[in-house]
Parts: sequence; structure tokens; C-alpha cells
Amino acid sequence: MARHLLTRVLHGLGVLWVISLAVFFLFYLAPGDPARSIAGDQASPEVLAQVTRSLGLDRPLYEQYVRFLGNLVTGDLGYSYRNQQPVLNVILAHLPVTLSLMGGAVVLWLLIGIPVGIMSARRPGSLRDRAGSVITMVGLSFPTFVLGMLALYLLFFLPSKAGLSLVPAGGYVPFAEDPPGWAWHLLLPWLTLAFITAAVYARLTRGQMLDVLGEDYIRTARAKGLRESRITYVHGLRSSLTPLVSQLGVDLGTMFGGAVVTEQVFGLMGIGRLVVTSVTTQDRPVIIGVVVFVAAAVVVVNIVVDFLYALLDARVRVS
Repeated sequence: MARHLLTRVLHGLGVLWVISLAVFFLFYLAPGDPARSIAGDQASPEVLAQVTRSLGLDRPLYEQYVRFLGNLVTGDLGYSYRNQQPVLNVILAHLPVTLSLMGGAVVLWLLIGIPVGIMSARRPGSLRDRAGSVITMVGLSFPTFVLGMLALYLLFFLPSKAGLSLVPAGGYVPFAEDPPGWAWHLLLPWLTLAFITAAVYARLTRGQMLDVLGEDYIRTARAKGLRESRITYVHGLRSSLTPLVSQLGVDLGTMFGGAVVTEQVFGLMGIGRLVVTSVTTQDRPVIIGVVVFVAAAVVVVNIVVDFLYALLDARVRVS
């Protein structure tokens, strides 16, 4: 078990090194002059030369990369041109919004997707199974930005025309200031980000449960007279959790793209909105810092998922 986790950690460090290499050379070859972005278009050649030296851009390429890698190891992600503060501080200032959005969406899609999949698997071919299949197909057919605009129209703009106020259109209230307001303002973003993935989990859970409920040990449990609910939730669901945990690791890594779109639609000042703003203002250090920060977070999440996978599957622990 310990050896397995150590191997995964070493693999994760290797992935981060490759990402740092790719990010460095990608932005090194990108058009534009970082020194001019800092000094301004009207800066004199002397000022540009001074800024270039201060950034270390006059040094050989390998020295620049070694310095870049050393800064990453020590947690120095650079300095934001636009915000005039360290990149790490900028990221941490926007991080609570994105964590709130993604964390709530994960809880919501698990609470929706897994029960829908279980109910469909318990009565395959029934009315609720067909209804669940229709809902999941609808969920898989809509892009995130379309769902966001549709949710805004149906739950905010239409009620507003009738003089009703069901849910806020967006914005963010810190959890520490007002927990109910925090959840209330994030309700539409949560639904938007969670709906598509909930449909994926409903289909995956249904397929896994159908396979497990057809196993010999499940038939033996039924023959012994165990309650159907115990068979489903204790024996069936536990055996179906392993692929769900694996899928969770993948989705946590890819949901950042959905978070970027959701933050744009609902005006949330999170990491995704920060990336979009930094791209439009050519704030390269922030873009690089966010890429490295998100990559490190994904690696850590996948290591944790591997640990949970090993806890659920004895074959991994034995191997």
C-alpha cells in the first residue's frame, strides 16, 4: 500500500515537471515582450533594458528555466503585472469562489446522479428507468453555457417579469459572512455545473449496479432472505463504488473548464474569471501561475483518489 502511494507521488512529481517544462517553453515562444508589458508601450530603451535584466530575460534560456523551476518549488509563482502583487496572492484571493462552486457542484451531482442510477437499476425497463434515461440524455446533450443561460432565463428572468424573486442571478457572498446567503447565491451555478456530470454518474451507476446485481453472491443474498434495500445499498452499491471513485478523479480534474464557463455566465470572480481576464490583459505570470496551481491540485486530487481506490479494492492493496 505504502509503496503504491509512493509510486503515485513520484509519478505526480514527474507530471508536474513535464507541465512546468511545457508551460515555460510555451510562454517563452509566445509573441509579445513581458518587459514591455510591465514598462508600458512608451517606455524608453533604457527602461526596457532595466526591466529585462530585473526579470532575468537577458540570461541564457536554461538559466531562466532553472530559476523558474526553483521559484515554483519555493511557492513563488511570479508577480502579476496588472494586479501589482504576487501571483500566489492573486490566486488565493479568487480561490474561495472557485472552491465553493466546485465543491457544491460535486456534492450536488453525487446526491443526484448516484440515487437516480440506483433507482433505475433496481427496476430496469420500468417507467422510472425510462424517465431517468430521458433525463440523463437531456443532461448530456447541453453544453454548460447553454444550461447556465437556460437556468437564468427560467429561474430568474421569467419569475422577475412576474414580480417574483426565486433565486439570485449570481454574485458571491462569503460563507463566513452569511452561510445561507452563500448557498442561495450559488444555487444556480451549482445546478449548472452539476447537471451534466450528474447525468454521467446516473448512467455509470446504473450500468455498474446492473452488473453487480446480476452476480452470484447477490442471488445468494436474495435466497437467504435479505431485504432488497440491504442487498442494494450494502452489497450492491459498495461493489459499484470503485469505478465511481475512478470517474470522480477524472471529473475533478476536468471540471475546471466547466467552472470557467459557469463563472463567466454568473459573474463569479473565481479562478476561471481570473484566467479570462489575464488572457485579455496579457498578464502572463498569472496565466502561468494558474496553470501550474491547477495542475498541482489535479495531481494531489488523483493521488487521494488512488488512495481511496486502494481502500475500496483489496486487490490493489494486495498487489
